[in-house]
Amino acid sequence: MNDFQAIADRVEIEALRGEFTDAVMMRDRPRLASLFTPDGALRMPNIPAEQIGREEIRAGGERLQRQWDFFVQNTHPGTIHIDGDTATGRAYIQELARTLDGRQGVNYAVYHDRYQRTAEGWKFAERVYEVRYLDTSPLAGTAPHAARGSETNPADDATATTAPAVSFTDPATAEQLERAAAALRANGFAAEILDDAAQARVRIKDLVPEGAGVLTGASETLRLSGIDEDINASGQYDAIRPRILAIDRATGADEIRKLVACPEFVVNSVAAVTETGSLVLASGSGSQLPANAGGAAHAVWIVGAQKVVPDLSTALRRVEEHALPLENARAQAVYGMPSAVNRLLVLNAEPRPGRGTVLLLREAIGY
Repeated sequence: MNDFQAIADRVEIEALRGEFTDAVMMRDRPRLASLFTPDGALRMPNIPAEQIGREEIRAGGERLQRQWDFFVQNTHPGTIHIDGDTATGRAYIQELARTLDGRQGVNYAVYHDRYQRTAEGWKFAERVYEVRYLDTSPLAGTAPHAARGSETNPADDATATTAPAVSFTDPATAEQLERAAAALRANGFAAEILDDAAQARVRIKDLVPEGAGVLTGASETLRLSGIDEDINASGQYDAIRPRILAIDRATGADEIRKLVACPEFVVNSVAAVTETGSLVLASGSGSQLPANAGGAAHAVWIVGAQKVVPDLSTALRRVEEHALPLENARAQAVYGMPSAVNRLLVLNAEPRPGRGTVLLLREAIGY
């Protein structure tokens, strides 16, 4: 191999490493996966995670990025040793990140690489991620919350702006409620606008027949409105939550799981509803999410007016910046342990007509 070819190979491999960081920063997981050979591997023992093949790398990366509030990666040049159609090398990484459940920090790491020359050019045969330093102290800075489109389209970044301040406690205006209701209906949900929780309490009795099997979510909205007590303590329904509480969790975990997954009705609230017609639910354990997602034959969500937000990115901010701190304080007081956003459920549409009903309230209630 002549010197010119060796120089060209080094330039191409360095460009490959730069392309990797750009794909990560732009959250373009299909492009990132294409940088690997078909059987290439991305190994991250510190996480731990191991993804083999382009599809696993793409899917694993998408799961990871859904946890981020923001993420920044810088790559610094390292070594490259070429041996014909293969090569090895190292790249040095500095990262800072914060996840939606509040984990955050700065780390310095090394990628230990193997490269392979292919018909499409140099590709990663393997990247092994090794953390050399980790600082989980709270980050002093903040990140602009740009429109989600800019995460995958670099051209959008030129016009990205910091998201305006949003109150997560003020009730939505009449116009905002109407927009949210119209969007929900267009997405297959039934949507009603009611004055207050007292009206919702009456409406629930119309929507949920006596004797029906009903699972209630762990919701401050239901507790404060009296709906939780109406369902679980009145004797008018086959209330699932009291049955769950009577089961020994050590020996009856499977029975509990089956009871909460597929009730006839689920009655719950949400962390946010968008003016574009999406519902966002957050959970620490995820136990109540299957019923909301589709396991229950019928679902009713009661939503305080302060939970209406413009779009999904603002909804995710509301989960992290508003709902999580309040739920964390409650969990510490009740259970003696912190809460976390370990599971997020986004309902963008209801494909089964008549299944899901959203009761939007003109008053603020719950988190």
